[in-house]
Amino acid sequence: MRHYVRAIDAMNYRFGRVMMYGIFAMMGILFWSTLTKVGSDIGLGINPSLWTLETAQFAMVAYYMIGGPYAIQMGSNVRMDLFYGNWSDRRKAWFDAFTVFFLIFYLVVLLWGGLSSASYSLGDFRGEPLSFFGSIIGGFITDGVEGASEKMGVLERSNSVWRAYLWPIKLLMVFGIFLMLLQAISELFKDIFHIRGLEP
Repeated sequence: MRHYVRAIDAMNYRFGRVMMYGIFAMMGILFWSTLTKVGSDIGLGINPSLWTLETAQFAMVAYYMIGGPYAIQMGSNVRMDLFYGNWSDRRKAWFDAFTVFFLIFYLVVLLWGGLSSASYSLGDFRGEPLSFFGSIIGGFITDGVEGASEKMGVLERSNSVWRAYLWPIKLLMVFGIFLMLLQAISELFKDIFHIRGLEP
């Protein structure tokens, strides 16, 4: 358990530290959006960009999903601590060890939904994401990119004017949910250590 906690915490710490700088990417995208709209309004001959709003939304999703496990690890998530703040560390650990099961259940359901949505965005309309992704991986191993692309159907696109492909952001969301699930299990293990009076 100790090795798991250290490995997952180290991985999510690194991802979180990198994603902290994602705020600057979002600011840059939104700044460009504002610049092109203002430039168009005052007659500078700049056309407003169609891609900026949706790209900013995608960047926000990446920022939130990949940075979420880091926030849990650092204790930055929102808590209702009307009573919790006055409890002893051991009582907090007992309570956290119990309530983390609700989070783990929620994340497993969310992960399954994310896998289904991601497989749909790659053209699988049967609703069997694990077999679909297994066939893509098998096709990639045997025939490379062509083998994997043969297993895919019509790729889902957004309804916006830009018509962006949705599979990259959906796969990123699945990855973020998976990292969050790993971090929730790490938090459970840390709570068990605290209940026993041990250091993780």
